[in-house]
Amino acid sequence: MTNKYQMTKNQLKWYALHARSRHENVVFDQLRKKSIEAFLPKIQVMSRRKDRRKRILVPLLPGYVFVHTDLNPYHHSDIIRTYGVVRLIGFEGKPIPVKEEEILSLQILNGTDRTVRNQAYMKRGDMIMIMEGPLKGLTGFYLRHKGKSDKVVVSIELLQRSLAVEIENWIVEKIS
Repeated sequence: MTNKYQMTKNQLKWYALHARSRHENVVFDQLRKKSIEAFLPKIQVMSRRKDRRKRILVPLLPGYVFVHTDLNPYHHSDIIRTYGVVRLIGFEGKPIPVKEEEILSLQILNGTDRTVRNQAYMKRGDMIMIMEGPLKGLTGFYLRHKGKSDKVVVSIELLQRSLAVEIENWIVEKIS
């Protein structure tokens, strides 16, 4: 017997869901219970508790969860009816898939303890790929601050969001 969500890989695309404030984990768990492939990228941060400090995982893009689906009417309805989901991100009411290379970059950043900060969406700059180091394969825009570390900016065009990651003297290569 096949799962109701199984289909060929080339039909599946990644879509971004807008989740209610602080409901990203709830949405992710609910989707998984429905056997819907979901992705919630997280980063490690130090928690600031009165009595102790420890590393915890928090959403990399607060308010967003990604689903991998063909988005047929049955799947669309099942996803939208998931507790905590506000809407699928799209244009003029039609969901738009996230670019595969952007999801791959988020998967590389997932769980990292590197300093990552959300910042204003950036469109300008050279597209680069990190060729060596712990973030090898990550693609993004190169951004250099005078007197500070070099940075790579990973932009998620559909969400109009960017993430800046500090890089040491790793080898980066411009791609076209």
